[in-house]
Amino acid sequence: MGRKKKSIDRKLAPDPRYNSVVVSKFVNRMMWEGKRSVSLRLVHEALGILQTKADKEPLEVFLKALDNVKPIIEVKSRRVGGATYQVPVEIRESRREALGMRWIINAARARSGHGMGDRLAAELLDAYNNTGTAFKKKEDTHKMAEANKAFAHYRW
Repeated sequence: MGRKKKSIDRKLAPDPRYNSVVVSKFVNRMMWEGKRSVSLRLVHEALGILQTKADKEPLEVFLKALDNVKPIIEVKSRRVGGATYQVPVEIRESRREALGMRWIINAARARSGHGMGDRLAAELLDAYNNTGTAFKKKEDTHKMAEANKAFAHYRW
């Protein structure tokens, strides 16, 4: 049992433009070297581009894209008697959301293009349409878990 106190889960203020806590989390996760205003501007720019390209409510497209990228199951390494097994385990909701956001951001950063706002909008649009690098990462994670289903009894 740990000696330190449990960390408290602080409530996050919703995004000022879209009034969404999820967008606010995304902005914080995308932040680089503490520059929140830059991150906020880029996310709002990307959502503005989504509105023109998708002809739908940008928040709706963003949330659907995030849902399409969130993994349900992942593999964790378990050492049993000298052998290491990749054991599939279900992911709790907060980790699913964090992984989905991280994958979208990393895929957008790795894309070629002019501005980060454009790249982020393109990656979100791809995730909305079940294509793109972030969605492929989710598919690969699920395939790995499916391939190692035989070791599910090592879960504890």
